[in-house]
Amino acid sequence: MADNDAATSTAVAGERERRGFFGRILLFVRQVIDEMRKVVYPTRDELTSFTIAVLVFLAVIMAYVNGLDWMFTRAVSWVFGSG
Repeated sequence: MADNDAATSTAVAGERERRGFFGRILLFVRQVIDEMRKVVYPTRDELTSFTIAVLVFLAVIMAYVNGLDWMFTRAVSWVFGSG
């Protein structure tokens, strides 16, 4: 298997050297299309659960930052007095 991969990569490298500018662009587009065929898209249920998880995570982080901001505001007001 490794010998086959090495031979393939050598062939691809040789092909790349022989191709012109537009040939390399065409090769790139073909490789992108091949990779896009491998993509597994999430189902509707997965997408919904991921979206909810992200929104909950953002709400928790926002609450944490808001709490830190409130604490630092109180600490600065205590140290320097509230104008």
